[in-house]
Amino acid sequence: MGKGPGLFSDIGKKAKDLLYKDYLEDHKITVTSQSVTGLAFTTTGLKKGDVFLGDIATKFKKRNVTTEIKLDTNSNIFTTITVDEFAKGFNSIMKFTIPDPNSGKLEVQYWHDHACLSAATGLTPVPLVEVNGVLGNGRFAIGGEAAFDTNSGTFTKYNAGIGVNESDFTASLLLMDKGDTLKASYVHNTTRDKRTTVAAELVHKLSKNENTFTIGSSYAWDPMTTVKTRVDNHGTVATIVQHEWRPKSTVTVSATKPMDKPAKYGLALALKP
Repeated sequence: MGKGPGLFSDIGKKAKDLLYKDYLEDHKITVTSQSVTGLAFTTTGLKKGDVFLGDIATKFKKRNVTTEIKLDTNSNIFTTITVDEFAKGFNSIMKFTIPDPNSGKLEVQYWHDHACLSAATGLTPVPLVEVNGVLGNGRFAIGGEAAFDTNSGTFTKYNAGIGVNESDFTASLLLMDKGDTLKASYVHNTTRDKRTTVAAELVHKLSKNENTFTIGSSYAWDPMTTVKTRVDNHGTVATIVQHEWRPKSTVTVSATKPMDKPAKYGLALALKP
């Protein structure tokens, strides 16, 4: 729905996307086609080492209902049904996988100018119940999330975080892994035209007293080409070049070089109408 402070997963998302999104070590091709009725077909092939994986997905939207069905290499059928605005400010998402009888999940979201709430439950006699909520607006957000296993009677997850979004920078602070991991991130637009963006992330593991520091940048070489780089304190260096050779269709080349290990290369091709 795109209003209010967003869901909890949106806190720190800009830094996560800049530092990690589209970095590949495999070969992937995605082809999407769309019929005149609005039915979209997407075929994906992924080569991981000597193993080839693939899936076929369809997506159809009619009024406020979107249905997505995906069939993977192992003959699993993943289904997602989204209903937008079934009541003012509310939407719902139902997911299930065939043949897994315990995969059913129902989520209800509420979007408001100053709050976003979400509650999800597994469709089983003793489900996993998940909730998350965020208060704020487009510039500031504070929230948390938790998951409770009704079978064992224990919390399997609880996290909290705050985020700040300004025109030229975003910052976030997250307490994750049941209070064991502290993650701080920062993204800054260094030029007025926003062609160059830099990001930094610090992850501190409290139980082990370990730190991981990652910095990265994104540079718009031209309106159709983006170059991204990343390096961490363990000596791993990565870079990608992504070119939109026609509208919505991209080719992405990536390289990752860990310290004292051979470099790994990735290639992704996405074809969309």
